[in-house]
Formats: sequence, structure tokens, C-alpha cells
Amino acid sequence: MNRASHPGKHPGSTTMFRTTIAALFVPAALITTTSQPAPAQEAHREILAAKYQEALDEIAWELPGVMGIAVIDLADDHVYGVNESLVFPQGSAIKVSVLVAMYVRQARGEMDVDQPVPIRAEDRVGGSGYIRHFGDGTSSLSLHDLAVMMITVSDNMATNMLIDRVGMENVTAVMADLGLPDTRLQRKMIRQEQSARGNENLSTPLQAAALMRRILECDLPMPADDCREMQAVLAIPHAGPIQDGTGPGVRVLQKTGSIAGVRTSWGVVDLEGRPYALAVMGNYGETPEISAEIETVAALSHWYFTRLAGATEYGTRVPVDLLERIRRRQPR
Repeated sequence: MNRASHPGKHPGSTTMFRTTIAALFVPAALITTTSQPAPAQEAHREILAAKYQEALDEIAWELPGVMGIAVIDLADDHVYGVNESLVFPQGSAIKVSVLVAMYVRQARGEMDVDQPVPIRAEDRVGGSGYIRHFGDGTSSLSLHDLAVMMITVSDNMATNMLIDRVGMENVTAVMADLGLPDTRLQRKMIRQEQSARGNENLSTPLQAAALMRRILECDLPMPADDCREMQAVLAIPHAGPIQDGTGPGVRVLQKTGSIAGVRTSWGVVDLEGRPYALAVMGNYGETPEISAEIETVAALSHWYFTRLAGATEYGTRVPVDLLERIRRRQPR
């Protein structure tokens, strides 16, 4: 987003001006006799939204390096973004695409997530994870269980075993079929020589957030039961700045990735009354510093959407369940 042309500098000014002029010409009879409720104060929400967008701009601008942010309001489809269409290297966050492709291929009858896979020494790889410490051929894990290890502890050996079976080209093809052509799996985990040659796993904040939305809404080419199983894997509590910034009491589906100088996080927050998807990515920086700012974005987003979820159209705070009950009773 071009900071010089930021629309939030004078939020809602055009709408407020037109509303004020129109009010001058309302017939007095209508003012005194109408029984209809006053229109919702959209200008107020525009101001609040502009402040949220401006805060995102400031976080991204103040970070040394480059940051991309995409936040999708699942209630009204509004996208808040900063550099949301830039392509970033993904680190382990790309593992979400492997998980999705595995279940899509199962839906096609091409694989079975319950298939057991022996744990072999020849598949061992460094970095995060536990199964590289298992004995050679002494145990097996199903594809589903390998996926649990891949997502929760970011197990690189489990990930590479899944990539071998799902197929690297199949993962990228599934993403393209979902309308996410810049989300590409191009190498296995822990391949420094390939990374040095610029062969990275890639996505954009907007495409990553869109994929997380589709996972929460089960808008994917697979049975609903498979989608819910996939959700359950992503919702297993594990460390990450989106989870940390959101706090307890809310279901969060998320995956984080990091490479030297890069930190990424994909997530969807199943907030009652106002769910939202977000993806935040940074490069050309220090990984801990980027991670701290991703957590700040997550905390700010939770604050913003919590206020929308628990407010009437006039900004008064009421319990979300009460709002939902009233809205269900109102005629459409």
C-alpha cells in the first residue's frame, strides 16, 4: 500500500459529508412521524476500520526489512492489507499446503491418510522434529500422524516423507487449482544449497490468508469430515506468534515458518461472531524481531475483531450470543 495515499487519513469524510447534506433536506414530517430505526452509523465503522488499517501500515513500516500483511474479515469479505500481494519465502508455513494437498488427493481416491509408513534412517534430516530420533524400521506412522508431527512440532523428516508421497508437483498443482498460483512448493525441507540458489517455497500474504479461510469454511474439494479432520490438526495447540498474540479461549488454526532473516505465520481465528484469517510475513530482517511484530499484528487484529463481534451497529457492547440470537430473529 502506498503510504502517501493512505485512505485512512480522513476516514469516512465523503460519506459523512453526503450524510450531513442529505439530512438538511429530510422533510420535517418524516423526522417526527417515522417509526423506522435510524440507519446504522457506517461512518463510525469506517473510522474504526481506517484506524486499524493505519496501525497495520505503521507496524509494517517501522519494521526493519519488509513486511507483508493480509487480514480477511470473514463476515463481510473486507481485506486489510500491507504489501499483501508480494511474494515471500515461507519456511515451514508452506507445510499447510502439503496438508491440504494430501487430503485433496485422498478425496480423489489417490491416497489414504491412514496408510502406515515405516520410519527409516535413510529419511532422516536435521532441523526441528522428533521422528529422526526413532529407531531404523522399528515403528511406523500413518500419513495422518506424520501430518500431525509436521504441523505441531514442524517435523522436517515427517514433512519430507509426506512430500515424497503427496508429490511436490501435486502440491503446487492443487494450490493452482484453488486459485493460489503464487503458493508453490519447490523444494524439500533443509536444503540449504537449493535455498542459496534461490529455490524457495513461496506464497503471498493474501493467498496464504485465503487458503486458511477456505480451510475454516471447508471450501475445499474434499468431504466435510476430511476437512474437519484437517482443521483439528491445525488447531492442536502449538507455539506461534498468531496463537500467542490471540491469547487463550479462542480456537486458532495456524502454522509458522522461519528461515534465517525470514519469519512467516498463516492463521485463521475462529472468533465467535467475527472470524478472520490472517497471514503475516517478513524478510530482510532478524527472525526474532519479525516474530515479535507478527505477534503484535495478531494481538491488534484480535482487539479489533473482538470489538466488531461484540458491538451493535451503534458501537454499544453486548454479549455476542445475544447479538446472534437477535439477528436470527430479525426478518431479512
